[in-house]
Amino acid sequence: MLIDLKYRARQIPAMAVSPGFLPRKDYSDLNLRLDEKLADPVRAADFPETKLRFWNDRWAKRVGFGELTDAEKIAAFARFKNANDGGLSGIQPSPLAMRYHGHQFRHYNRDLGDGRGFLYAQCEDPVDHRLLDFGTKGSGQTPWSRAGDGRLTLKGAVREALATEMLESLGVTTSKTFCLFETGEQLQRGDEPSPTRSAVLTRLSYGHIRYGTFQRLARLGEVDLMRKLVDYSIQSYFADLASVPTDEKPFAMLERIVANAADLAASWMMSGFVHGVLNTDNMNITGESFDYGPWRFLPFYDPSFTAAYFDHEGLYSYSRQPEAVYWNLDQLARSLFSMVPPGQEQAWTDRFVQILETYPSHFQSRLLARFYTRLGLTAPTEANGGEKLGSEIFVALFSAMGEAKVSFEDFFYDWYGGSLRAGHREKVEGRYLTPQAVAFTKQIEAALSNGQVAPRAETASILESEYYRRGRSESMLIEEVEAIWSAIDQRDDWTVFYSKIEAMRERGRVHGYGI
Repeated sequence: MLIDLKYRARQIPAMAVSPGFLPRKDYSDLNLRLDEKLADPVRAADFPETKLRFWNDRWAKRVGFGELTDAEKIAAFARFKNANDGGLSGIQPSPLAMRYHGHQFRHYNRDLGDGRGFLYAQCEDPVDHRLLDFGTKGSGQTPWSRAGDGRLTLKGAVREALATEMLESLGVTTSKTFCLFETGEQLQRGDEPSPTRSAVLTRLSYGHIRYGTFQRLARLGEVDLMRKLVDYSIQSYFADLASVPTDEKPFAMLERIVANAADLAASWMMSGFVHGVLNTDNMNITGESFDYGPWRFLPFYDPSFTAAYFDHEGLYSYSRQPEAVYWNLDQLARSLFSMVPPGQEQAWTDRFVQILETYPSHFQSRLLARFYTRLGLTAPTEANGGEKLGSEIFVALFSAMGEAKVSFEDFFYDWYGGSLRAGHREKVEGRYLTPQAVAFTKQIEAALSNGQVAPRAETASILESEYYRRGRSESMLIEEVEAIWSAIDQRDDWTVFYSKIEAMRERGRVHGYGI
């Protein structure tokens, strides 16, 4: 980020990437430069091995890396070379480890930053023309590693790949696992059997600016740099806001971030997903889910379920995730408030409060929209019951799910289209004989009969797909994760991992998610 790309004039063609690879060209146009107060140039670790274990063919083809040889993949995404030393052309001269602060479990921490990762490259998405970042995890020590070794366990990399693929298949706005290499080091960890295998992972996302990036500048009193970062963020990620008057930009940007964050929180809730560590440094301004540590999918509906074993108070439990996101947005607004001109404190306070107060309505509308999409139904309209009926069906379904102890994926798989379909009913209706499930059945049947809800246009064809004919949902529960890891760890058997990736992608394709 914030880097002068005059070096582009002396680029040396280095790799046979396709014309689809569009390295970022507009740094100079934005009149921005790397500022030592925002990031640190770093070098990748020199790994003893570079075994390619996962390569995201879909996204590689999309961004122009579909024809890379194995040697070129290693040079670019395991050794992280640029054009000057045989790597990628058109990228920044050096990887950048970002600096930021953050609230971790609501305790402010100044000693943060990219401790085992960096921003490696940026390019234009040739399909939707948004800016794409290549960021790493496990790529070595940086000035922000503290006592850490800057490495990533292979299990951690496998878990992140599984999380991102499953979430993408569910329509969640998430970073993508672009590739991972096993690196041949034996790591010591206190929370898993050691020594354990190591990896370096590259993720693809639409933004690397975290809430904590702004928090850091506010805490340090870097007001001028904060203004520059707001301008950079708008031009890079919210280009349609570029014409907004300068004094309105902080408010316009926050409005967009609030709406995106509300949809992200809704998408987690409607996926039965628990991120686990919703600190302000794990939230970015583009509204993407990223940085997967102790994540879990609910085994069954349980509002108090937590993913992190160290979350003793349930701060980031399943049901508290929307609240956590709202709290984090409040911290971002407080950071932006550091730019307030003298004499405008009350006016800025009122505007920020007004914007933050839109979060609940954004969240509620996105939650119900995603809920009915998951059911394959249209939502009730104002003319036939509206929001009240829509919410009643929502509550009835979750009450039934919790009482029956049925997983998210099974419940929505069984009820896709609004009823237990012929041929599948006999296999599963025993799950739905509890009082709350019977009540939900009557309510959804009545709503369908009265025309208050109806199958969506695409629902019939989706139900005809092999995914629904096979009679089994695609889930990603902890037992499945551990079985996949066990095959890798004990027998170096990656077939279960690859099969699971393809199965999740099939689920996504059927429902119109993924690429």
